[in-house]
Amino acid sequence: MDMVLIAGLWLDGSAWDDVSPALEGLGHRPVPLTLPGQGDGSSSATLDDQVAAVVAAVDAAPDRVTVVGHSAACTLAWLAADARPDKVASVVLIGGFPSTPGEAYAAFFPMVDGAMAFPGWETFEGPDAADLDADARARMADGAIPVPEGVATATVTYSDDRRYDVPVTMVCPEYSPAEARAWIDAGDLPELAKAKHVDLVDLDSGHWPMFTRPAELARLLADAATT
Repeated sequence: MDMVLIAGLWLDGSAWDDVSPALEGLGHRPVPLTLPGQGDGSSSATLDDQVAAVVAAVDAAPDRVTVVGHSAACTLAWLAADARPDKVASVVLIGGFPSTPGEAYAAFFPMVDGAMAFPGWETFEGPDAADLDADARARMADGAIPVPEGVATATVTYSDDRRYDVPVTMVCPEYSPAEARAWIDAGDLPELAKAKHVDLVDLDSGHWPMFTRPAELARLLADAATT
């Protein structure tokens, strides 16, 4: 199965370099995306541009696909399911959740010169980054791509309730499946509360398992694509 891979903020398609070969070995075809404004040299990209890039990758696949979103890009994966509910066979969310309609996509940090830069590792101390050594942190920080303001501050909207029929697997890295279930049951994650098929799986890692647990992550993605 084709698997469209969307990394989170400040990352481009190379974030999946260690995951992709493992997916291929498990019989899947990874399609890692470099989003407009996050690696293609454009600083004026919008959220609509990024959604269009994801949908184009879905449309280009010969058959139905699994769309994988990491962190903030979980919303992009869910927007793809909203745009193509008949073509997206399943969605996998890694360390994140779909935004609620009306929320900003990812306006988490200050905008400077029209973009949201990586805020530094102090922001992510604790479970998020506990498994990243100093070299990995330095490489990620050096390669971090500021997110265009037109992406980060855009309002999220959905249009097709058939997205709730698309099976969802939540990969829980820096938090537990029990915590995620409690958030869903409490109504804190409205989009997932309405989804009809949500599986929760544990992964003992921090927020960026594509760098620290690529083989284990690939196996979870493969399992999600075949169940």
